[in-house]
Amino acid sequence: MLAKRIIPCLDVKNGQVVKGINFEGLREVGDPVEMGAAYSSEGADELVYLDISASFEGRRTFTDLVRRIAERIDIPFTVGGGISSFEDGARLLDAGADKITINSSAVYNPDLIGRIASHYGSQFVVVAIDARTVADGRWQVMTHGGRKETDKELYSWAREVQERGAGEILFTSMDHDGTKNGYACQAYSKLASFLTIPVIASGGAGSIEHIREVLSDGKADAALAASIFHYGEIRISDLKKSLLASGINVRI
Repeated sequence: MLAKRIIPCLDVKNGQVVKGINFEGLREVGDPVEMGAAYSSEGADELVYLDISASFEGRRTFTDLVRRIAERIDIPFTVGGGISSFEDGARLLDAGADKITINSSAVYNPDLIGRIASHYGSQFVVVAIDARTVADGRWQVMTHGGRKETDKELYSWAREVQERGAGEILFTSMDHDGTKNGYACQAYSKLASFLTIPVIASGGAGSIEHIREVLSDGKADAALAASIFHYGEIRISDLKKSLLASGINVRI
């Protein structure tokens, strides 16, 4: 049985890590390289860096940041934000990223998933899905940092993403993001019931119990969190000891 993974997420804007609630109200919390190095030493399994400003100039700046991260950190890290072409993804992978994550561009250009996967391998391609519940109870997929509605639905889009060659899915519940009220566990259970690729849970971590719940009983394969780690509310070493004690397989 594969070990469950703990993944701090670092949203980067103008060279600094930022955090908000429900995708809004951003504030700076630290340096991305220093924070990544600290998480690596604490026992994080992987890191995710998202460039949330992603203008053309931002992309170039972010590529330089990826090189600095790769020089300093010895655990796998995924990068994303504003990747709209094969060339964008290739530049980041060539700069030292272990994986890239695509979101809006995958929705509007689904062939991009297969093109990157066929060249680099599925294991290099993480498709991020941001979704929110709407009036009829359906999970509506959103793009552009949660600002633009689409006609896609979470479960059918996740199935298509897998069929197109993605190696992993990072699903963020916009309803839960930054609230610290727990993950959308029912949604992760349903995704796990029909997907064969790993699913990373994102949005809502506020306690060790929340992470334990989303990683148990065949739900998510990994738990991603930001606020609780950034503000020192939970130490990764303590989290992993607690998870292991409750029978969840994690790397210590």
